[in-house]
Amino acid sequence: MRLSASPECVEIQLGDRSYPILIGSDLLGEPNNFAAVTAAATALIVTNTTVAPLYAAALRRTLAGRFSAVHVLELPDGEAHKDWQTLNLIFDALLGHGCDRKTVLFALGGGVVGDMTGFAAASYMRGVPFVQVPTTLLAQVDSSVGGKTAINHPLGKNMIGAFYQPQLVLCDLATLATLPPRELSAGLAEVIKYGPIYDMRFLDWIESNIDALVAREPAALAYAVKRSCEIKAEVVGQDEREIGLRAILNFGHTFGHAIESGLGYGQWLHGEAVGCGMVLAAHLSQRLGGVDKAFVQRLTALIERAGLPVVAPALGAERYLELMRIDKKSEAGEIRFVVIDKPGSAVMRSAPDAMVREVLAQCCAA
Repeated sequence: MRLSASPECVEIQLGDRSYPILIGSDLLGEPNNFAAVTAAATALIVTNTTVAPLYAAALRRTLAGRFSAVHVLELPDGEAHKDWQTLNLIFDALLGHGCDRKTVLFALGGGVVGDMTGFAAASYMRGVPFVQVPTTLLAQVDSSVGGKTAINHPLGKNMIGAFYQPQLVLCDLATLATLPPRELSAGLAEVIKYGPIYDMRFLDWIESNIDALVAREPAALAYAVKRSCEIKAEVVGQDEREIGLRAILNFGHTFGHAIESGLGYGQWLHGEAVGCGMVLAAHLSQRLGGVDKAFVQRLTALIERAGLPVVAPALGAERYLELMRIDKKSEAGEIRFVVIDKPGSAVMRSAPDAMVREVLAQCCAA
């Protein structure tokens, strides 16, 4: 998946915490791509048992010239392991290697690895530098960008965490070549998300290029990653801590997180739950008067073409409502949803439980 020797750069503008997102192919092997990273004696690469055999050695070789010691920690793979027990393995490694507050953590993997490594970096010695090296499409277009770090709790997804920005995000598109098809589709959910909430021209482009994206055509993937990162950078630059505008990036996530929690973490991939959650959120948007039936059908068809589920699991309406009341966006027990108020624009609103039950009745499996 070779594109260009020179990566493209998208900047996250956050004052003295600004950082670059580098996007290109075959970036892991070039030491100059890590020039923005603080100099230190020790680095810890945090990865998982799936990604480590593919890319850990290459990243370790690249970093060897910048650090006296480069350690590698392999975590178990999967959303089911995004918990306190696995997080403590990172702290065990940091303490075991005698790492100090200048030690740099490198998150090499998907969203689970990135979220946990970032949370560990935010917590160890009250904050050490870290770098995101996302190897999944979902992580490259969403979870690695913006500084959200967290672990899951049995009662809710990403409920324990911190806002903590990396020093660099390095998106090596070559790593997408080893991504299983299901994981690629999961990443496309987060790409599609940016269209209806922010940029309808991008949604038009995704519709025209969805087959190329599924086929992993390099130019299509490169543009999808870059435009997604540009949109997220614009939003995060205005609202780092999700006080207002940034909440729109959670389109489909309230329903999606309920699906993940209700089924048990790991049964559906995060992107699969978000894709289906966007279908439910679109139906809710229609009932609230933001979009028409044709728009809902258009978005649903695109999500299905991306290889994502469009029928929600039958957890029962009361179970959905119970889980969604634990969502981070809820206030005083009132569920708040990101809905489309017009194509290309989203807001956060509450909706009557009766209306939500109607959506669930229409969109869930019998």
